[in-house]
Amino acid sequence: MAHRANYARCTFQQHLGPSADSLDVPWAEFVGDRTDRLDFEVPVADPADPYVEMQVYDVGDYDHELLVNGEALSGFDIAIGDGWQYWMDTVVPDRLDEGENTLQFRRNADGKDAFVVGSVNVHWKEPVE
Repeated sequence: MAHRANYARCTFQQHLGPSADSLDVPWAEFVGDRTDRLDFEVPVADPADPYVEMQVYDVGDYDHELLVNGEALSGFDIAIGDGWQYWMDTVVPDRLDEGENTLQFRRNADGKDAFVVGSVNVHWKEPVE
């Protein structure tokens, strides 16, 4: 069976941290320990080989999580690094549903780290008829 690639983009531009002054990023909305929950559509019942690519800024802790449909990805979800980073992580195929899905980032509230989530692309393959 032939497949084609598809994706959805979610734009956050949100600052997670213990306080609004934890990073000097006036262009990002401060949201505390969780980003907004953003919706995206998957138009097929069985998306194959899903993964996410995320643009994040100034991550200093491995214990933050990316929630796909309310469940965290396995292992560490976001790599640490100074300044802007572009990170990829796989998604278990049955985590994506046909129709509406959600993405949300959760900061490790036990730490003092602050970071920004820019944009996230969710990718998958779908059958070509």
